[in-house]
Amino acid sequence: MDYHYLQLLSQSYPTTASVASAIINLRAILQLPKPTEHFMADLHGENEAFEHVLRNASGNIKRRVYDLFENKLSADELQGLCTLIYYPEQKLELIKNEHENLDVFYETTLHRLVAICRDVAAKYTRAKVRRWLPEEFAYVIEELLHTGVEVEDKREYYAVIVRSIIETHRSEAFITALCYLIQRLSVERLHILGDIFDRGPGAHIIMDRLCSYHHLDIAWGNHDMLWMGAAAGNLACIAAVLRLSLRYANTRTLEDGYGISLMALATFAMETYGDDPCTIFMPKTDEVAVNMSEKEQMLLARMHKAITVIGFKLEGQLYERHPEWKMEERAVLRGLNLQKGTVRIEGTDYELLDKNFPTINCDDPLRLSPEEENLMYRLRHSIDMSDRLRRHINCLLLRGSMYGIYNSNLLYHASVPLCEDGSLREVEVRGQKVSGRALMDAVEQMVRSAFDDQLTKSDRKEGSDYIWYLWCGPDSPLFDKRKMATFERYFVADKSTHHEEKGWYYKLRDNEAVCDRILDDFGIDRKGHRHIINGHVPVHVSRGENPIKAGGKLMVIDGGFAKAYHDTTGIAGYTLVYHSRGFQLVQHEPFASAHDAIERGTDIRSTTQIVEMMGRRARVADTDKGMELRRQISDLKELLAAYRKGKIKEGR
Repeated sequence: MDYHYLQLLSQSYPTTASVASAIINLRAILQLPKPTEHFMADLHGENEAFEHVLRNASGNIKRRVYDLFENKLSADELQGLCTLIYYPEQKLELIKNEHENLDVFYETTLHRLVAICRDVAAKYTRAKVRRWLPEEFAYVIEELLHTGVEVEDKREYYAVIVRSIIETHRSEAFITALCYLIQRLSVERLHILGDIFDRGPGAHIIMDRLCSYHHLDIAWGNHDMLWMGAAAGNLACIAAVLRLSLRYANTRTLEDGYGISLMALATFAMETYGDDPCTIFMPKTDEVAVNMSEKEQMLLARMHKAITVIGFKLEGQLYERHPEWKMEERAVLRGLNLQKGTVRIEGTDYELLDKNFPTINCDDPLRLSPEEENLMYRLRHSIDMSDRLRRHINCLLLRGSMYGIYNSNLLYHASVPLCEDGSLREVEVRGQKVSGRALMDAVEQMVRSAFDDQLTKSDRKEGSDYIWYLWCGPDSPLFDKRKMATFERYFVADKSTHHEEKGWYYKLRDNEAVCDRILDDFGIDRKGHRHIINGHVPVHVSRGENPIKAGGKLMVIDGGFAKAYHDTTGIAGYTLVYHSRGFQLVQHEPFASAHDAIERGTDIRSTTQIVEMMGRRARVADTDKGMELRRQISDLKELLAAYRKGKIKEGR
């Protein structure tokens, strides 16, 4: 081993005793049970459902509570204890009004919470648990966790600690701290497989949570990419972000979350489309739209139409600026014939459902009017000024990527483009033809170039333009369809034009050989268990579709968190849980609200499907972390030998 490296290592371990101690500790860690990983995809702004699933660890906390206390507590007591763990501050406020003797409640609850906490902490070293303890109560919690009440000599010691917490009026704060510690210990790592944004009202709230989450990785989704493009200044992305928000009558993330003013758009829409009924642009019906007045809905519809028309102009400009994308035919506005009220698409003329286009110049239909140019300038400026959005995009760049490989699992949002024969499709990126992993790496470099201040303005512009291709390009790993039929769905009655032909990946992903080819290309060893995990296309459970494909090699975990998908999928989301015993897919039913969970003790009803169970319980030694620890042990043994041979002198 390199002598200089060993010298550097000796600064951290200056004596044979410190080296030996570290080796003993690391070898012991290798034998701990594998920590629990949770995989979630396609959250689509449903912050309350996401938060609840995170708080209850996809039902794992409830299972722990029932395992420990099912034969000791009533059903109401069990559910009350679970709700307390999920929402400690809110539940304690209710409890204070229900219990006459709070001291008895506090004492009983503290004993129960310590038992649960001890149970979920069993997978970790004491040192690791200690790092996660709240500073205010660290010493006391550690004593309670490691003091056995079954030992006679310690029983009174334990009891005095609990009574002292109550007598010093620290019960509520202590209970709250224990509840959050249980939540923290129940999920060691969280994997998000894309599409945090759009449709639901709270993407900004989800991002706040994720950016502060202890152990997280994100595979970028197409909707995340759209917001990243908007933040990079891509005008087509900005228009699409606003269009989707208005389509679902959801401007909360834009206005309340990121402080992006829509006043200029509202003014422009009323001035330009004030007499237009905008029938096909009325918001999709949901509880948000239902609670709006007719006047408010009409304003949204006119804003929706205004930004949609602008968006079609902007994307058409991109297609003509980038002939290498081979998407010029998607500059659909070129096919408008306003005198006849038709549009030509792929050589066929179709009658338009809406024929009022006051801002379109027939001689140059892709050109923005001066008013539209001014509007887009103001919208881009408003987005640029959002500190919160900038923080969230930085988080996506720091903790996100096009794909991830963790413990022999390959994670990506949508697809790896394929040819008809199942081979990896070559796609041109910056003049180079690449496929598979090389394609994903090249795409990621393009995305990051849009945010790299060290690059030229031209290179950053190329990167931000390419983000639009990732949103809707036929060979985009985040889309992978022949076309995005947005214009047709708005303006053409013939539903045959609405069809979006999926790429070969979606047709072949149930083939084990194809999945093995992808896994091989990404360098994932064939020894042992290996899987592809992705989302993007909702699994239609109500139609009998199985999320487990290719003999268990591939798992699709988009179960439709967004309320807009509930009727389509028949469920309300998945969580894939990978623990020391194997894989379990947790299928969630719709979540009422956090208010109902606190007031009535309701929980997300979930069913668990065993996907794959290991022949033996997995240990840390079987994980990526185990490989890293074994390398550290090997290095430390080299250092130990160097000390003993006198090649390196021990410090003090």
